[in-house]
Amino acid sequence: MRNGTPGTVRVRFFARYAELVGREETALTVPFPATVGDVVRRIRAELPGGADIPERPLTAVNSRHVRLEASVQDGDEVALLPPLAGGCPAPVATRPPARRSSPSR
Repeated sequence: MRNGTPGTVRVRFFARYAELVGREETALTVPFPATVGDVVRRIRAELPGGADIPERPLTAVNSRHVRLEASVQDGDEVALLPPLAGGCPAPVATRPPARRSSPSR
């Protein structure tokens, strides 16, 4: 593509980010060459609720984690991934059961 030629990327939002923008995906037309950072800046500026998405979210292009400096091409899928937490709860400190003394005879 020549410089400035527009193309379309599909942007997917997950979890909290989908709640913020009120949708799970959108199509975004951008002039190429473009980076993931360009896409994020446009989303933050143009979508209602987009300004609440961090300036540097976790991102993926075509299911591969990338940095904001990564380039995007016409037809790519850009995913914005909120930080995830979970797994096992914090361990609870336990102590061994109390020893019972034998009654004296």
